[in-house]
Amino acid sequence: MSENLKKEGKFSYLEIGEGTPIIILHGLMGGLSNFDGVANFFPPKGYKILIPELPIYKMTLLRTNVKNFAKYVSQFIDHLGYEEVILLGNSLGGHIGLLCTKMYPEKVKALIITGSSGLYESAMGESYPKRGDYEYIKQKAENVFYDPAVATKEIVDDVYETVNDRNKLIRTLAIAKSAIRHNMAKDLPKMHNPTCIIWGKNDNVTPPEVAIEFDELLPDSELFWIDKCGHAAMMEHPDEFNKLLYSWLEKRGY
Repeated sequence: MSENLKKEGKFSYLEIGEGTPIIILHGLMGGLSNFDGVANFFPPKGYKILIPELPIYKMTLLRTNVKNFAKYVSQFIDHLGYEEVILLGNSLGGHIGLLCTKMYPEKVKALIITGSSGLYESAMGESYPKRGDYEYIKQKAENVFYDPAVATKEIVDDVYETVNDRNKLIRTLAIAKSAIRHNMAKDLPKMHNPTCIIWGKNDNVTPPEVAIEFDELLPDSELFWIDKCGHAAMMEHPDEFNKLLYSWLEKRGY
């Protein structure tokens, strides 16, 4: 899909379909293709899927934090000329979506989070391994999924390359620290935007109790579980993920 990347100023993004805009926020692991299932399902249903490349490794070190990524998303919404959008984030992307919703509530019609950081500290540290041998990294990448086979060689290579690239590693650690600093437990009760929480029952990175806490703290949220599913539900069970999300959007009239 990456050959369709649009580049405009500081933004590079994929755009698929026409209709209600859904902006997808990726995490630290893997690329934009993690969302192929979502990107194929929603456009025929009247949604426009937008997947920006977040500047995770492009900002100066001082600016590499969750808050600046949330500002970047807000600027992206303005750049596209939308008054409000639906945000969907996985892992770090979920955290960025939550913070963006806190900072710019009027721009977010609805939020969908899956395997999101923001409440649980070891979410970041544990899943982005220290430099190490390939086998160790492969094991760490497999731990992200319920079915280790989902961690393709391409995904493992990507993680391996990231942790062995000093510039990327330093930024990954800076992001992890900033994610821990930006714990959102106190903010969530004040956030009234409708939120759909879709979680893998077997998530080792952000365990199920994290999803329950998100659901309890957010005033207008609904929680849906996917069985035999790890940290990246939209990759492991794209059909079930799409079905749950689509019926939630329909029920809410989005």
